[in-house]
Amino acid sequence: MDFLTTSEAADYLRLGERKLYELVAANAVPCSKVTGKWLFPRHELDRWVLSGLMRPQGMILAEPPLIVGGSQDDLLEWALRQSGSGLASLTEGTEKGVHRLMRGEVAAAAIHFHGEASDEDTNIAAIRAMPRLHDAVLVGFVRREQGLLVAPGNPKHLHSLTDVPSSGAKMAIRQPGAGARMLLDILLARAGISLSDLNLLEPPCLTGPDLAAAIGSGRADCGVATRSAARAAGLEFVPLVWENFDLLMRQRTYFQPSLQALIAFLARGGVSGHADELTGYDTAPAGKIRFYT
Repeated sequence: MDFLTTSEAADYLRLGERKLYELVAANAVPCSKVTGKWLFPRHELDRWVLSGLMRPQGMILAEPPLIVGGSQDDLLEWALRQSGSGLASLTEGTEKGVHRLMRGEVAAAAIHFHGEASDEDTNIAAIRAMPRLHDAVLVGFVRREQGLLVAPGNPKHLHSLTDVPSSGAKMAIRQPGAGARMLLDILLARAGISLSDLNLLEPPCLTGPDLAAAIGSGRADCGVATRSAARAAGLEFVPLVWENFDLLMRQRTYFQPSLQALIAFLARGGVSGHADELTGYDTAPAGKIRFYT
């Protein structure tokens, strides 16, 4: 548990130390006295502040709902069921999942951020840049292989992203804020290709399986998604990168029984066999805490 000293707690709450001592004397703020010094548990201060937020009459503060938001993944959805966690999924893309997490609308968010080349893990770098996520825990799920999905036989002869504009292939893409869209934007920029150079399918696809279905039905010729999405749809796959696919949650939510059930299932290797069947996964990070603030 993360404890703050009096001066740290005053800074954290943006109060003067004198005012904080008045709250302590009135038993109005969570704290504990150890060897003559006051200590303040950070997560309890968070709850204390949240409990004072203005709310409509009759509305009470509750734990976030048992939902994993963020990015879609077949192996994750299978794990939510097999672990007995009771967690549901709400797949809207990485950024929307994080926004819902910040608003307390989901218990965790499945994320795979992509950014410019850096020595730092892109998921960790993204969390570090979010000041409102001062109590974040990042639990590893898997590493996934992302690539170019194409129709059986690869009729457009697409072997890299640079082949897409010259071939005139119609490309399905994901919505802004989705991890696969971030990846596509980065890879196009590195190749000197802009979205205006591409023959795009509209509107964007909301999930990887939606994108795969667009290619399978002939509405598009290619798009970026996971190897497992290609296999499930009977498509061919041109590998591009491996990425970290993680579960982001707050420290106070990490200990919820539902999330602990999922994390324990991951840590004991519960997803490894099914990951091999789906293909395109490395389960080495599963259940490990990769970062916390």
